[in-house]
Amino acid sequence: MKNKISSQFMTEFIGTALLLAVVTGSGIMGESLAAGNAAVALLGNSIATGCGLYVLISLLGPISGAHFNPVVSLMFWRMGALDVRALYVYLCAQFSGAIAGVWLTHVMFGLPILQQADNARNGVGIWASELVSTLVLLGVIYLGVQYAKDKIAMLVALTVTGGYWFTSSTFFANPAVTIARSLSNTFVGIAPADVLGFIGAQLVAVLIVSLLIKK
Repeated sequence: MKNKISSQFMTEFIGTALLLAVVTGSGIMGESLAAGNAAVALLGNSIATGCGLYVLISLLGPISGAHFNPVVSLMFWRMGALDVRALYVYLCAQFSGAIAGVWLTHVMFGLPILQQADNARNGVGIWASELVSTLVLLGVIYLGVQYAKDKIAMLVALTVTGGYWFTSSTFFANPAVTIARSLSNTFVGIAPADVLGFIGAQLVAVLIVSLLIKK
């Protein structure tokens, strides 16, 4: 049991760190090559994120389920697929892995490791967007696990890629990602003052899904 918990922790830590490295690194690269065209930067950012998710979920899913996201782990706990101890391990791995991934990306791009974002992302529309984003993501995962388990990596990757473009918040839908991105003053950053609004909307979505799903 201890070995299983350890492997799950490391898998969630490494997977979440690599996910944030893909998100942050592709944002930095996209912005630097887009010559001021935000649409081109976002396109590169979204495609890279979708591709990274597909690979990470495909390879690491058999080990930990490849959650990489506290709201996903909370949903699986509500479904009875995780006990409280495992949930705690997953959350610790995800939050610490996300921050480590951002710091690693700063090192790779020769940027100061410790940063604070100043990208303002707030307002009712943005919060509503995060609520919808998280509901969509959890709905896709829940239905995918039930009816299309062999396609779950593709479903999540395509959902997130599309979500960048149809939501005003660019589809964070992940508390660990939200906190980690507040520590990067780059294209993907979010001002620390706006983090609470995002996470609040994400947790409301979890509550809604928890009331709807059956164990």
